[in-house]
Amino acid sequence: MIHKHPELQTFNDIFIAGIEGRRFDVVIKDGRFSSITEAEPHQVESNLAGTDLWLSPGIIDLHTHLAWTDFDHSDQLKRDANQIEIMQAQAFEATLRTGVTTARDAGGILPSTVQHLVQQYQHPLRVQTSSDMIGAADARGLKHLEQRMAEIFATGAGWIKIMATGGLGAPTEKVVDPIFSEEEFSFIVRNAHAHDKKVLVHTWGGVTIDWSIQAGVESIEHGMFLTEDQAGRLANSRVAFVPTTSIYRIAADPKGVLALNPIICDRAARAAECHSKAIHYAKREGVRIGFGTDYATPALHGYNLQELDTLIDYGLTRREAWQAATKSAADILGSGNELGQIAEGFIADAVVFKVDPYEAHNAEALRSNIIAVITGAKEAELI
Repeated sequence: MIHKHPELQTFNDIFIAGIEGRRFDVVIKDGRFSSITEAEPHQVESNLAGTDLWLSPGIIDLHTHLAWTDFDHSDQLKRDANQIEIMQAQAFEATLRTGVTTARDAGGILPSTVQHLVQQYQHPLRVQTSSDMIGAADARGLKHLEQRMAEIFATGAGWIKIMATGGLGAPTEKVVDPIFSEEEFSFIVRNAHAHDKKVLVHTWGGVTIDWSIQAGVESIEHGMFLTEDQAGRLANSRVAFVPTTSIYRIAADPKGVLALNPIICDRAARAAECHSKAIHYAKREGVRIGFGTDYATPALHGYNLQELDTLIDYGLTRREAWQAATKSAADILGSGNELGQIAEGFIADAVVFKVDPYEAHNAEALRSNIIAVITGAKEAELI
């Protein structure tokens, strides 16, 4: 099901997701799309009914946690190192099998761990890392932050993650209160950019969205209390918005896979209620929206496509949701020149479906109709 770095692979008379009514002959050589040509009419006529296939770019999850094995960190601490490693490898495999070929880990996994998992378990997931999160324990002034960031830089992470507000663990009335001073926040972003690192910001809303725009971060995450005015300024600044909508609907269900306590479920439900309005503002103003799940447990890894359902429920068209998960996501990562499209010269990260992914009823219909996942990169390029 997972085809790694094809030296030569050919698809004849295949549809490309998002291009209606036309079939293509697609050739992959040495892990890249070598040739994409429209199929001849006589070839199309010979195709048997029910054998149609669709080719989509590999899906990019901009916000996941591949190292976490439990919702509560204290539960993970009870596991031994070997068990954690096996569960992390399973997270890689499940993520790949659902069509996600690239992930940005939003805190928790080290580049060295990615290297080990790719080599030891042969799961060719491309992962960009932030290694750790800068949060409340680090709100101790610029000197401490400089030292803390140096430790993260030393891991080889390409991103710095700022926990700018609280989340599900914070009381509702305090959830948009800033964790850092504006001076500390600005220093983190400035120092990250000076070391050629990109910045993603966990923020539910409030003034930290304003600071993110002013500082020129690469993306804000969650943002369910985004205002209409902030959406307009986000669009103008080109700061991306990765809302991670589905995780809050999942967390809001007390009988769901996370089975959280009623207080957390209530906070999640309030957040989910606000997300549709934030998506509406962002879409109307032309904000770059990226696909991210915030999935972090075995019960969730492998079900990443649920985020498409929620984005569509909250107002994106099916085409817009797919763009958020492919081309836009690649652009947000800074990889738009080689990922996120079925295009000649691009890395051949792709998913083969036996249904039109733009017409599939929901994520489960998509997931159950995946024929193959293709990853174009060589192992050395992933580590």
